[in-house]
Formats: sequence, structure tokens, C-alpha cells
Amino acid sequence: MLESGCKAVKEGMLEKRSDGLLQLWKKKRCILTEEGLLLIPPKHPPPQQQQPAPPAEPAAKIKELHFSNMKTVDCVERKGKYVYFTVVMAEGKEIDFRCAQEQGWNAAITLQMVQYKNRQAILAVRSTRQKQQHLAAP
Repeated sequence: MLESGCKAVKEGMLEKRSDGLLQLWKKKRCILTEEGLLLIPPKHPPPQQQQPAPPAEPAAKIKELHFSNMKTVDCVERKGKYVYFTVVMAEGKEIDFRCAQEQGWNAAITLQMVQYKNRQAILAVRSTRQKQQHLAAP
């Protein structure tokens, strides 16, 4: 996403619940862009500064959650100092996150996702109108 020229809207740390049996909370460095959310292991260099990865350190550790594959962001609960929320992907996969309440990650992700979906809807309407105008022209 950053490679395609998207600027970072928000950067910081989020905790993601692992998929494993123990479901531990793991810190991830996150970059929110206009296209989606990048999840980077905390010790991994930032994407814009990355050199070609050596075979022992695959670049696959960076996860991209693109808004085109996201369905919703559900705020599950506020408990103690944390806000717990779930990102629901189009294929039904749910990814649980938590952050300090004052960080507002769930609101920022939701806002960017809505703006992305609105941009896509506007592009679709424009495309349909152009096709109709092209067909109507003699």
C-alpha cells in the first residue's frame, strides 16, 4: 500500500490477538493509509526504508488489510484502559485488536474504510455514466 504512493494517515502500536490456541496479544506497529492497514512486527524495518529482504527474513511478515477486503470494524467493548475491536474481512475472517482508549484506532480505521468505500462508489457511478454516455453517442 505504501509502495503504491498512499500516505500514512496514522501510525502507532496496536495489539492483535493471535490465531493460535493460546490467543496471546502481540504488539504490531501499524500504519493506516487511505487504502488499508499495514501490520508490521515491531522489530521489522518500516516498508519505505526496506532493503530487498534476505532469504532468512521474508517480507511476508508484513500483513496488509486492504479496505476492499474489509467488511466492518466492530467495537466490541471498552474495558479498563483498553478498547477491544474486531475487523471483519469480506471472507468472514475476524481479526481482534486492542489499544488504549485515547488512541482511537477503531474510529480512525472505520473513518478511513468509509471514505475508501465512498471513493469506490463514486468511481463506479462515474464509470457507469461514462459507459451510458458512450453508448448514447452516435
